[in-house]
Amino acid sequence: MTIYDIAREAGVSASSVSRVINNKLGVSRANRDKINALLEKYHFVSNETARGLVTGSSKLVGILVADIRSQHHIEGAYHIAHDLAAHGYCSLILNTGDSDQERAEGIRTLEQRKVEAAVLMGSIFQTPQVCDAIERSLADVPVFMLNGFLDLPNVYGVLSDERRGVEECVRLLAKKQRYKIAFMVDKPTPSSQLKTEGFQRGIQALPVSKKTPWIYSGVEGTLNGGYSTMQRILRQHPDVNGVICSLDILACGALRALQEAGRRVPEDVSVIGIDNSIYAEICTPRLTSLDNMLFDSSVTIAHKLVDCLEGRSTNQRTLLFTSIVEREST
Repeated sequence: MTIYDIAREAGVSASSVSRVINNKLGVSRANRDKINALLEKYHFVSNETARGLVTGSSKLVGILVADIRSQHHIEGAYHIAHDLAAHGYCSLILNTGDSDQERAEGIRTLEQRKVEAAVLMGSIFQTPQVCDAIERSLADVPVFMLNGFLDLPNVYGVLSDERRGVEECVRLLAKKQRYKIAFMVDKPTPSSQLKTEGFQRGIQALPVSKKTPWIYSGVEGTLNGGYSTMQRILRQHPDVNGVICSLDILACGALRALQEAGRRVPEDVSVIGIDNSIYAEICTPRLTSLDNMLFDSSVTIAHKLVDCLEGRSTNQRTLLFTSIVEREST
């Protein structure tokens, strides 16, 4: 069933059917009602690919996620896709994998799919190889990055001030007389580097006698990674009384190790995670976590992306301030 078939049965022109489908003026109420009844009767679905060839607009946005098993990034992708759908855009979410080659291939796939814009979820995409791939394949479309930025004219970044946020986490622990503080951080990314710098700044601000910069980097970003690293911390620094983890899931593993070791949380050891994810709510005790504004960042990206595609100007870098959501673990 085509618009020509609908037009023939309704006794109107094909252009009238097209106006109704696209919700445009120029069709009488009687003819509009007649056309809508036929569209519903025949379960008419417009061919968006064909429409795109005519209008030059695919209404397709590509969203790249390095690992769709990551609760944090896939939740952000959901918020972006949901908001874009309200503006008539369809989202194509792709899992790229962790290597630069795979991420660059994801960029090329979006070029082949003729996306009107792209979203890269996380600072893991902030690499020279991805930058080169964007210049080669997506130089003519806006590219938005969640918590990352590349210095290209068509790239826009919405970032969280995680460095200052982690510094505030150290300050919170110090207020609670927790000075023997360990920091465990997952694989190296620009985001994890900023978190580490925030921890170091927080420690440097403490009195000289209180500084204990115990940093455990390259931790596997899983429950087991947090669990095994916390066991290691307890062996090497049995007097630890504060722990900050770069991911909530790491903190959940740390809580388990502390409980098995007979350490009370927060009476003996205070624990803070980062992401303010669902993990912070469902673990026992409930986890104090640094909220890096995932929802706000995602919605901001969606709105700025639509502005860009509809010809409205928007700034290239937006910084959102984090906040600590304090729960039972501190």
